Amino acid sequence: MTASDVLRAQPHRRLNPLTGEWTLVSPQRIERPWLGRVDRPSTTAVPAYDPACYLCPGNPRAGGQRNPAYASTYVFTNDFPALLPEATPPPEPRHPLLHWQPQSGTCRVVCFSPRHDLTLAELTPEAIGAVIETWCEQTIELGRQHAWVQVFENKGEQMGASNPHPHGQIWASAEVPTVPALEARSQAAYHDAHASSLLVDYASEETLRAERVVAASEAWLAVVPFWAVWPFEVLLMPRRSVARLPDLAAAERADLAGILKRLLVCYDNLFEVPFPYSMGWHGAPFGREAPGWQLHAHFYPPLLRSAEVRKFLVGYEMLAEPQRDLTAEMAAARLRELPARRYSERMANDPPARGG
Repeated sequence: MTASDVLRAQPHRRLNPLTGEWTLVSPQRIERPWLGRVDRPSTTAVPAYDPACYLCPGNPRAGGQRNPAYASTYVFTNDFPALLPEATPPPEPRHPLLHWQPQSGTCRVVCFSPRHDLTLAELTPEAIGAVIETWCEQTIELGRQHAWVQVFENKGEQMGASNPHPHGQIWASAEVPTVPALEARSQAAYHDAHASSLLVDYASEETLRAERVVAASEAWLAVVPFWAVWPFEVLLMPRRSVARLPDLAAAERADLAGILKRLLVCYDNLFEVPFPYSMGWHGAPFGREAPGWQLHAHFYPPLLRSAEVRKFLVGYEMLAEPQRDLTAEMAAARLRELPARRYSERMANDPPARGG
């Protein structure tokens, strides 16, 4: 039995080289029972402008301030931030088993568009380009005073988004959080051992194999990573060595807008719904050495079998390690084969089928 045979049919574990964590894969437990099944949740029409939305242009926010009549992207400091600019030092002495440290920072909200009814997947590449420019500008500004700048988006109620207006967030903190700290150690260790970048090498290998590639362009590669935990998880990477979003050249930023559009449309077309996910960018920390660090984005969508059936990390996964039945190769093939035109456009433009 070859390695490929084992990966397709036998239980095995896959190592995430970025974090050192393992995932149990059980392909024998699944026979694609969801193929052809589409559950569409009940939806209501979303207006282009909602007078009750605290993110729409000109409306008052939850904290009492009023948004300007913005026409493109709009950034403001979160009215209810998780981080505050000043942190009080912990008192001494501290028990070694009750160790804690202060964490200062700031939290900002990024409205992607003045349109209340459009998700990032529905914006034009030009409008997505404006979002990318905002991410870059904010990263530069916040990186002057903070070690870590986390750009992210939670899309959909299933991922905790309380407002459908297209928006993301940026949290900047004085200390590097747990996950990027693990990634920094792993990438530095790989760089020391191989004199190259872990993710640049990984992108080259995935390009050659092609079986986990979802979308590719001249400057970017989107794959379901070999070690994926979430069913349709995606890792998006530039092909050349780039440390942070602001380091991208103009052509790479334009290319990024296009591949983001393609990837997010794939997600929406999978079950023909606005696909929920959490996504975020990991750029190199500021104010310290980060050898081998490669810019990348993680996409973590919860849907598994349909618009209503989600994957939950429970039981064995909470007590032992993550587990999945759908292999990364199967998930990539499903996404890769989806049409480039969003399902809503096809439904609006294609003539209805005639009945018998």
